[in-house]
Amino acid sequence: MTRVLVIDDHPIVLQGTRQLLEDVGVKEVHQAQSLADGFRAYRMQKPDVIIVDLAMHSGSLGGLSFIRRLRLHDQNTPILVFTMHSDPVIVSRALEVGATGYVLKDTPPEEVQTAFQRVRDNRPYLSHDLASEVAFMEARGTTNPLRRMTVRELQTLALVAEGKPYGVIAEHLHVSYKTVANTCTQLKAKLGVRTLPELMRIAIQHLPAANSKMQR
Repeated sequence: MTRVLVIDDHPIVLQGTRQLLEDVGVKEVHQAQSLADGFRAYRMQKPDVIIVDLAMHSGSLGGLSFIRRLRLHDQNTPILVFTMHSDPVIVSRALEVGATGYVLKDTPPEEVQTAFQRVRDNRPYLSHDLASEVAFMEARGTTNPLRRMTVRELQTLALVAEGKPYGVIAEHLHVSYKTVANTCTQLKAKLGVRTLPELMRIAIQHLPAANSKMQR
């Protein structure tokens, strides 16, 4: 019997994902609405498959850190990313830190089920469109400025895109105010900008999920 852990902060998504899993025969579905609770649930339940969103509450791409942390303890449990982030840089980074598959939340239900079944069998899954975009990005090298970002820098940039001040970003990432300020200084240097508004503009431009969130 397959045991699945779904980590997402939206109850409707959790309910819908549970239904999709039950429709393909999954009997045991555990849920968590934060990454911290998700890690605790992983340690208690020992799931056969983990499905996780990348942006929890803050939109800070904390799911990337979750995957990386989990892989320090467990190299084998399949992880399917289920998210709205479609930027090929984010997709590529998720796969680099240990995701087994990656599927978008606006994907048809049948493809989500296919992705789950592939990942459950420990086979990688990436939708055709995403695979093409990632391959094109790799072929062109570092044309996307986010390509040079570390996981922490991407998390910080996502929060900057939402207009959050340094103090709030520090709370979300569990780091000091000074660390956030230093990270943003490094980001400005990497992206060739001088001011925080300029940094926010680039962040919104290259992080579509954050952009759509700002426009709601």
